Amino acid sequence: MRKFSVLIAAMALAGCSVTPDYQPPHVEADELYLYQHTEGVSTTPVEQPYWWTRFNDPELDALVATVQQQNISLQVAQLRVQSARAYHTAVATAKIPTISVGGGYQHYRLSEYDPLAGGALTATMPDFGQPGAGQPLNLLDRDNGAFAVGVNVSWELDLAGRLDAMDSLAGIRLEQAEILRQATLQMVTVEAVHNYLQYRGAQARIAIAERNIAQQTQTLELVERLVDSGYGSELDLAQARALLAATRSTLPMLHSAEKAHLHRLATLLGEGAAATSQRFGDRPLPEITQTVPVGLKSDLLQRRPDIALAEREMAALNQEVGIAIAARYPKVYLTGSPMTLAENFGDLFASGSDAWLASVGVNWTLFDGGRGEALVTMQEARFQQAALAYQHRVNGAFNEVETALMAYGNQQAHRDQIEQAAEQARLAASKARSLYRAGLVDYLTVLDAQRQVNLMEDAALMAQLNTAEHLLFLHKALGGDWQLPEGEDA
Repeated sequence: MRKFSVLIAAMALAGCSVTPDYQPPHVEADELYLYQHTEGVSTTPVEQPYWWTRFNDPELDALVATVQQQNISLQVAQLRVQSARAYHTAVATAKIPTISVGGGYQHYRLSEYDPLAGGALTATMPDFGQPGAGQPLNLLDRDNGAFAVGVNVSWELDLAGRLDAMDSLAGIRLEQAEILRQATLQMVTVEAVHNYLQYRGAQARIAIAERNIAQQTQTLELVERLVDSGYGSELDLAQARALLAATRSTLPMLHSAEKAHLHRLATLLGEGAAATSQRFGDRPLPEITQTVPVGLKSDLLQRRPDIALAEREMAALNQEVGIAIAARYPKVYLTGSPMTLAENFGDLFASGSDAWLASVGVNWTLFDGGRGEALVTMQEARFQQAALAYQHRVNGAFNEVETALMAYGNQQAHRDQIEQAAEQARLAASKARSLYRAGLVDYLTVLDAQRQVNLMEDAALMAQLNTAEHLLFLHKALGGDWQLPEGEDA
C-alpha cells in the first residue's frame, strides 16, 4: 500500500520539473579598460558593423562578401545548424502522443501440443452412453485468420519534466550551433582580412625592393664609369655590387610570401589560385585612420561568441542535471489501439467488428546500486566545470582586449618613430650622394646611407602593415557582428 501511495504521489508530479533553476552567471568587472586611453580608441559603444569597410578598399570589401558566401567551413557550420534544428524538432515531438495507422491480414495455426490451447484442439465427446462418443468437439479451429485495420496511440506522461528538459537541452544545442556558426564566420572573415593585408604588404615590399634595385643599379653604373675613368676605386665597385645583390636576394622570398597569402585566400574562397588572382588589381596597402570604439567591459559579454558559447554550455549541463534527476522517477506510459477486426474482409467494417485495447504502464527503477545518484553527481560536477570554464573564458577575453589595446597603442608609437627614421634616412642618403659627387666623401658613406634607406623604407612598410594587423586583432578581441546582410556585396 505504501508503494502504491508513493506511485500516486509521483504521478501527481506530471508536468512538474525537477531541473534546477538556472540563472546566467553574473560577472564582476571594472567598467573601463586599463588601456582605454590608448591613442586611436574611444570608450563609445561598439556600433561599427563591417568595420573593415573603413579601409576604403573595394577589393577587400568584395573579398569579404564573397568569402562569407563561398567559404566551405561556413557552409559546413550552416549545415550543422540545420541538423541541430531538425534534432530539436525531433526531440520536441517526444512530449506529444504518437499516432500510427496500420492494417493487414494475419493467419496463424495452433499447435495440437500447445500447453494452453492444444487440449481444446484435441478434445473429444465423453462417453455418456449417447451417440457420438469419442468424436472431436472442435472447441477451437487449428487454422485461423483475420483482417484488421486500426490506430495505435502511445504517450509518455512527463512526470518530472524529463522530456521538457530534453527539449530545452536540444534547443540550447541549437543555439550553440548558431553561435559556432557566428564564431566560424568571424574566424573566416579575420583570416580573409589578415591574408589580404599580408598579400598587399608583400606586394608593397616587392615594389620598394624593385625601386631600390633600380636606384642601386643606376649608382652601380655611375661607379663603373668612375672606375673606368680612373676616378673610382675597385673597393667602391665591389661594395656597390654587394649592396645590389643583397637587395635582389630579398625578391624571391617576398614573391613566395605574396603567392602563399594568395593561395590561402583561394582556400578561403573555395576556388583555385588562378581565379583568385584575377580578383585583385594593383592597389596599395590599405590603412585606417579613424578611432576604434571599444565600449565598456560589460558589453564584451554580449559580443564575444566564445563567451556566449561557454554560457550556453552551462545552461545545457544544467538541463543534463535535470534529466539525470528525472530519470530516477517513475515513467508512465499510456497506450490505446482502437481497431476493426473480422475473419472476412467484407465484414471488416460491419457492425460489431470494432475492438480496442488500452493499457497503462509504469517503469520505475527502485534499486540500481547507486547508479542513478552517481549519474546525478557526475552531471553536477560537469556543470561546476562549465561554470569555472566560463569564468576562465571571461577573464581571458578581458585580458585579450587589454593586450590588444596595449599592443595597438605601442604599434602606433613604433610606426611614428620608424616613419621619422625613414624620412631622415632618405635625407641623409640624398646629402651623401651630393657630397660624393663633389668628392667630399668616399662611396662607402653613400652605400651605408643607401642601405639605411632600404632598411627604413621596408621597416616603415612593415610598421604600417603591423598597425593594420593590430587593428584587425583588436576588432577580433572586441567581438561584435561580422555578418554582412543577406545578398550585400559590401
